[in-house]
Amino acid sequence: MNLNLRPLASLCFGTLVVALPLSAVAWELAGSKVIKLQTRDGQNIVLGTVDFKPKGDASTFALHLDHAKMKDFFLSMKEFKCLEGEEIQCHVPYPYPNPGTITRKDLRWLEHSLLFLYKAPKDFGAKLWNGLYYQMQITDRGIVGTPQAVDLGMIGAPPADTSIPPYGPGERSEITSNSRWITGLTIE
Repeated sequence: MNLNLRPLASLCFGTLVVALPLSAVAWELAGSKVIKLQTRDGQNIVLGTVDFKPKGDASTFALHLDHAKMKDFFLSMKEFKCLEGEEIQCHVPYPYPNPGTITRKDLRWLEHSLLFLYKAPKDFGAKLWNGLYYQMQITDRGIVGTPQAVDLGMIGAPPADTSIPPYGPGERSEITSNSRWITGLTIE
């Protein structure tokens, strides 16, 4: 009986040895990844892609938003690309040059590239104090962004030091879970 179990035990051990390194591989900031927004009612909206290119300990990134899924809104004398649903959520491109690089521990320039404002469908104009900033973290499946409140009026003028992302923890505040139509962002 012992002789019959050895091949089975060897096979199981070999499978475990091969599978362990695969599950321990960290999600990489390389290649093209899909950007999705999650809605309060459980829907996923594919917003576009982001291309990551490793550069030493960092990665550069380039956003490619799918404007065909968005509608043009002329708000407060400016055109925005927006999603319509329970709320209107508009992408607000970061208006100043930035290095377009991130590291596994510092995703701030990517966070600043995915700024949004929201408004009720009945509201007139853009209210820049209704800004959304997705604080991001890397998980084993990709990047997860949690919405935080910001005042987008702060980027109406260039920051004193353009090498530092302006929205630090002191300029952001938590929002109640599920209080916005878009409840999260993922990059996978």
